[in-house]
Amino acid sequence: MTKKIFCSFFVLVCLGIGTVSAQFSKPVSLGAGAGVAYNLTDLANVEAKFAFYGEADYLINPFISIGLRGEKGTLSGNGYNSDFENRYFAGNLNGKVRLGQFMGHADNYSYYTLQSNTFSRILSNVYVGAGAGLVKNRIKRNIDPMYADGIINQGGEFSEDLGEIHFVVPLNVGVDIPFGRTLYGPQWAINVNYQHTLTTNDNLDGIKNKNNDQYGFVSLGVKYALFNRK
Repeated sequence: MTKKIFCSFFVLVCLGIGTVSAQFSKPVSLGAGAGVAYNLTDLANVEAKFAFYGEADYLINPFISIGLRGEKGTLSGNGYNSDFENRYFAGNLNGKVRLGQFMGHADNYSYYTLQSNTFSRILSNVYVGAGAGLVKNRIKRNIDPMYADGIINQGGEFSEDLGEIHFVVPLNVGVDIPFGRTLYGPQWAINVNYQHTLTTNDNLDGIKNKNNDQYGFVSLGVKYALFNRK
């Protein structure tokens, strides 16, 4: 199922490249997509698992945005005859800055979309971003007694709150590839994104040891722009 989703999105990317334009001229976009999430936790053998997201972004200008993002997925790992599975929920408020902000484009957005070549339009939409949010854990674990003794002897412990909510910092890098021209500019976009989430708690796997847990999420999605600029 996951392979079919990615193949479908890849076809859309290929079709959209020929009509690519700059970031949306419309100020609000809604997006959704899917991909794989993987954990960086105490049980080091990572199992990449399916995850999906939904988001809404507001464009302050064509190259700077602020947005809300929610995601649901599974983090899973194993090692030392032990394993865990965390069916997590997460949400965050984030901001993104695109390269187009620093490329000296024309102040008039319409002039830019008419004059720029395809490569410049794609490059303009490469972005980095950061945010703040919360993650809700739903952890199941099976811990081998010998591994449990090793953790405790190192000064670690096992969380008894397997449904904990805690603060996270998501870091993003990716690209938006708008396509489908209208009188006011493109209305659709393909989004390719990598999100690396830092936690403030060592509990994504139910094991609290030396370092805070982290996880990554590679995704492919679509965006749809709403409303016209005034």
